[in-house]
Amino acid sequence: MDINYRLAFDLAPIGLALSSNRSITDCNQRLCEMFGTTHDQLIGQSFQVLYPSADEFERTGARIAPILNRNGTYADDRIMRRMDGRLKGEAFWCHVSGRALNRDAPHEAGIWSFEDLSAQRPVKAELTAREREVAAYLMQGLTSKQIGKTLTISHRTVEIYRARLMRKYKSSTTGDLVHKLMSG
Repeated sequence: MDINYRLAFDLAPIGLALSSNRSITDCNQRLCEMFGTTHDQLIGQSFQVLYPSADEFERTGARIAPILNRNGTYADDRIMRRMDGRLKGEAFWCHVSGRALNRDAPHEAGIWSFEDLSAQRPVKAELTAREREVAAYLMQGLTSKQIGKTLTISHRTVEIYRARLMRKYKSSTTGDLVHKLMSG
């Protein structure tokens, strides 16, 4: 049986993108649907167009480079932003995983998958860029010290962001906050 790999890429049930220096060189239909755009609108664009802010795009790139160098792979849950269509600008939780094709130059070329988590985890509060990052790490079970080390900020600063999240989500404990973040 011959497998048509191009057709498999195009019809995959999750969003897929090929990258070169943090720009999209190819993508499938599911990625376009997820972000409310077309193939032609994405090709050649920086991945920055999929992020809520340029700052988050830069920080994420800096954070994942050492991990891609070490492991060749990276995965996390993060908030992304839809580009066009009726949901333009909508923030949504997305599971992103990728592989660097060259560990020594992790952003040179890669393959990335995107899974829309909005059905299970809607974004119910308007969050700042840093609150989104802290929320993502809280959902992974990291402590304030671990989050601070990852984000290169003090653990006390992380606790301030966690307290803001708790107020926004009307949570009395971190466990309750994580539950509300996970369930929407």
